[in-house]
Formats: sequence, C-alpha cells, structure tokens
Amino acid sequence: MRAIAHHTRSGPFSEIELPVPTPGPRDLVVEVRAVSVNPVDTKVHASSDPEGEPTVLGYDAAGVVTAVGDEVTLFSVGDEVYHAGSIARQGTNAQFHAVDERIAGPKPRTLSFAEAAALPLTTITAWESLFDRFRVRTDDSGTLLVMGAAGGVGSMVIQLARALTGLTVIGTASREESRQWATDLGAHHVIDHHDLVADTKAVAPDGVDMVFSPFTAGMIETYAELMNTGGGIVAIDEPEGLETLPLKDKSQTLHWELMFTRPLFAPPDMVAQHDLLARVAELVDAGTVRTTLSERLEGLTPENLQRAHDRVADGHMVGKIVLEV
Repeated sequence: MRAIAHHTRSGPFSEIELPVPTPGPRDLVVEVRAVSVNPVDTKVHASSDPEGEPTVLGYDAAGVVTAVGDEVTLFSVGDEVYHAGSIARQGTNAQFHAVDERIAGPKPRTLSFAEAAALPLTTITAWESLFDRFRVRTDDSGTLLVMGAAGGVGSMVIQLARALTGLTVIGTASREESRQWATDLGAHHVIDHHDLVADTKAVAPDGVDMVFSPFTAGMIETYAELMNTGGGIVAIDEPEGLETLPLKDKSQTLHWELMFTRPLFAPPDMVAQHDLLARVAELVDAGTVRTTLSERLEGLTPENLQRAHDRVADGHMVGKIVLEV
C-alpha cells in the first residue's frame, strides 16, 4: 500500500510502500478515504526521531472496513467508520490503517468521508474533557470558559456543551473570522483573550466554574483569579514546569486530558471511545452537531501533508484541515 512517511525529526515527507496491515484479534483494517491533521501531528513530527525508520503520522481518519480480526464484534466488512487511532501505532496517512474496534465509531451517515475525518480526535478530547475530567452531567449548569474556541477541540467542546449540558459557554477568539465561527457553533459569549480577566468578568461577573485550556503555560494565576471556589481546569497541552500553587487558596483543581490514554493502556472501559463516537454520530445525523471541516486538500501527497502541517503549526487554524485520499 502507499503511505506518507518521514524518516528523521522534522524531516521531509515522502511516499513509500508498506505491506497492507494484518488485523489483530480486535482490529479493523480500514481503507482510508480522508484524514485530518491535528497539532499532535506537528508536535510528533518535530520532537521524535525515527532514526531513519519510516514513521507514518496521522490520528484522524474516515473510511471503509476491508478486514476484521477474529474477535471483532462491533463492525463488519463494508462498514463506514471514523476514528483517531493510537499514538503507539502507525498512523492514518496511508491507504489502509489498522485500528482497534473499541476506539472506532460508525461514520455519521449524513457526512462525507472528508467531513467525518475532521471529527474523531477532537470529539474524543472534548467529550472526555467535559464528561470524564470535569464530570459534567446533562442537567448541570454553571459557566465554562473555552480557550481557543475556534480551534479543533474548542469547536467540539462548544458544540457538546451546548448539545448535552446546561452550561453557559464563553469562548475566546481574537479575529473576526474565529469569533464568528465560535458564535455560529453556539458559544453564548465570545471574548478576546488579550484582556482575559476584564473581558471574562464583563460577561461573567460572578466568575467561571470551569476552564478548558489548550494554552496553559503562564496562565494558572489568571485562571485561578477567574474561577470560583472549587473550580477546575482541563489542560490538553504540555507546559514544562507548570506552577499550580495559585489554585490552592480556592481549592481549585487541574485535570490533564490525553485522548490517547485509553488506546495506550487499554483499561476495561476502553470501549467508551467507541460509544462516544457512536453517540456523536447520532447527534450529527440529527443536525445537532456539525463537522468542523474548514479547509480541504485534494490528495494524500507529501506536498499536501506538508502544507497541512504548516497551516496547523502557524496557530491560526479555524476548525480542521482535511486531506481527501
């Protein structure tokens, strides 16, 4: 099969030939029809050294099941699926991809493969942030501040919070395009992050209960000021030397979210990612949640993959960029 790989840290992408994967007992082999690029792709590309071995990135895909392992029960050959996969396995930037069925979901029927490929990683991250880390329930109220609201994960946090909870959602966005995007997705308020304290207090004078944070370095003291007693942060970045002491006075908490935790450690509830992807597919097909695809490139080629990485790395993406295979 054809795949797009790199061989050195930050090295150029090239087209290579690899064997079609053989499914493990719980695996699906998926013929990939579309992939999307996330910040994790650019981070792994820049930080890990393949030492000359071909490394295939990609942590989002939508496609058609072509083979199944002996113990697969959730899918059959011919099913259309969407999934993010595992950071511990070869990625989705290939004609075929092997993925554990417990972390794949049925593709929303009303979406194209490209529209569906924009969703898995950010959907899982947003869902786990809200319902596993914050432990929000459907009847909960309160106020949620979503930093980077027009980004891939922020877009899904807004949509899931609006669709499934009673939270008041405040999103941050500084450009007109990103402000309109966050508003269209359902944010109750959209503010500029450059004067975060003043702008947040203008719409939430009593403070916020939760902060979703893709940008946590240097922000803990600000978040502590904005949050109410017992408030919490979910962080998805990796800031070095993070000082959390400012959270102590108001008994506030910091939670980490990594959507690869379940694929990496295979806990008994690993199938929860299948379940949440299936639930979000239902929400999409009901018209409650929409794709976050904002830009598409025709063809999974080294040139297009590099172009997509550059777009994501510049930090100004609204929504998701997708490559159609």
